[in-house]
Amino acid sequence: MAKLSHYRATGEVRMVDVSAKAVSARTAVAQGFVKMKPAVVQAVRRLKNPKGDPLEVARIAGIAAAKRTAEWIPLCHPLPLTHIDVTARLCKNGVEVRSAVTTAARTGVEMEALVAVAAAALTVYDMCKALDKGMEITDIVLIEKTGGKSGDYRRAAAWQRRAR
Repeated sequence: MAKLSHYRATGEVRMVDVSAKAVSARTAVAQGFVKMKPAVVQAVRRLKNPKGDPLEVARIAGIAAAKRTAEWIPLCHPLPLTHIDVTARLCKNGVEVRSAVTTAARTGVEMEALVAVAAAALTVYDMCKALDKGMEITDIVLIEKTGGKSGDYRRAAAWQRRAR
C-alpha cells in the first residue's frame, strides 16, 4: 500500500519535494452536485435571480478558484495551469458542476479540479440561498486524472451515469 506523502517519518507534515520529478502533461476532471428544490430549479431555468445567472457566475468562480488552489490548500504546489474548463448544468433536481484542468508540471492538478468544483458549487448555493437554504452540496469527487508517476485513474463509469 502506498504511504501518505505529506508526512515525515517523525509524523510532522511537510510539502512534498517534487524537484526531481520530470515535467509532464497532467489533467484532472472533477464533478459535484448541488441538490435543490424543484421551485429553485425552475427559478434558475427562468433566470429569475436578482444577482444574475447562477450557472455563469459559478463557472467563473470555479475558474478563479482553481487558479488559487495553493492558497486554499496549505501543502499544494502553485502550478502553471494551461487550461481550466468549468461547466454548471441544470438538471431536474439541481445543478451538476464539472471541471477539467490541464498543466505541464511536476505534480498533478487533482486538487485544482476539486477546488474548482467546490467553489462553483458554493457559488450556486450563494446565488440561490434566498430561495432555499436547505440545498445540499454533494458528491464532489475526482472523476479521472492522467499523467504522473502514479499513472492514470478513472472512477467507475457506473458512478458517473447516476440519474440526476
